[in-house]
Amino acid sequence: MSIQLQEIERVKTITKNDFYNKYFMTQTPVVIENLIDDWPAYSKWNLSYIKEIAGHRTVPLYDDRPVSHKDGFNEAHINMKMSDYVDLLESKPTNYRIFLYNLMKEVPVLHNDFKWPKIGLRLVKQLPMLFFGGENAKVFMHYDIDYSNILHFHFHGKKRCVLFAPSQTEYLYKVPFSLISREDIDFDNPDYDKFPKLKNARGFVCDLKHGETLYMPEGYWHYMKYITPGFSMSLRAFPSKPKNLAKAFYNVFIMRHFDVMMRKLKGQNWIDYKNQKALK
Repeated sequence: MSIQLQEIERVKTITKNDFYNKYFMTQTPVVIENLIDDWPAYSKWNLSYIKEIAGHRTVPLYDDRPVSHKDGFNEAHINMKMSDYVDLLESKPTNYRIFLYNLMKEVPVLHNDFKWPKIGLRLVKQLPMLFFGGENAKVFMHYDIDYSNILHFHFHGKKRCVLFAPSQTEYLYKVPFSLISREDIDFDNPDYDKFPKLKNARGFVCDLKHGETLYMPEGYWHYMKYITPGFSMSLRAFPSKPKNLAKAFYNVFIMRHFDVMMRKLKGQNWIDYKNQKALK
């Protein structure tokens, strides 16, 4: 038995007013298939291009190992030259991913390849982030620390995105003082004996192809699986609801620092305690 998911609505194109009224105001996800057809990135961005233009850069990589008290907040597991990483992606499946990385800061010419969508969101100009993954690589179920509204653009291949609204948090085994659900949940094939509340969860799913855009409303949980090697870019707009701005402030300035302190004080016992609380 799989988790109950409905396909995310798709549109070919959309006006600023329709996006704002139908999706942003109602906080409903949508896939826009042809939003970026006029970007140079639409025809240029693939793994070979990234290797050519940024292959000399050393990039941080993450895998799917469980969180340890020894890890810093979003601390990379290894570093590798981008050229070697692209070779790895194209040669075989790998769990190593690039996560929330501002490659454009190091390779500014990439800014020339995209345009800021005029879609009704006040996008943060300093934060175009890139994400890379190999075949079958998975991004654990989480929500973003700043509760942003996100435009997620995919390039090179196919990627599956599973979303849950914040209202579904009670069914997702959220780990306290963190942004994640239990890491031992397989959202492709969940164990309902161990995690029975997942049966009540209602979510959304889509498979993004090259050049397609996913809108993720503020605070939405998301799990990603790279069906083929590929990469994505996210642009974000700060949360519009006062309660979500307050949650973002708490996450950034209080929660994450408290969690880091407790890891230092209690070590793995703190991680184990949080995972057990998530079950309860």
